[in-house]
Amino acid sequence: MGDDEELEELRRRKLQELSVQQEQASEVRDRQAALDSQRQAILRGILSPEARERLGRLKTAYPQIASSVESQLIMLAQSGRLGNQRIDDDTLRQILEKVVPQKREITIQRR
Repeated sequence: MGDDEELEELRRRKLQELSVQQEQASEVRDRQAALDSQRQAILRGILSPEARERLGRLKTAYPQIASSVESQLIMLAQSGRLGNQRIDDDTLRQILEKVVPQKREITIQRR
């Protein structure tokens, strides 16, 4: 009978640990979602619709570069360096040309 009680106690502890882990993961997801919605709100305020669309397409192809550009734009907006200026599609293209790596041309020589 003692083994059954110990086994039941272990199960209870394990279930409690799992529930705590799930709560922590849920809190992290909620915080991440809140931060993401704040980022999107800031970007909506500083980017024209065309520029937001371009950034969305870039996020599909190059997610790391897109998040880097988003962070830089948000920092510029928060520091006040943009003023009341909205970033249009042409300006975003100029920024991206400096950030996105250029394609390398590969030539194959046969001998």
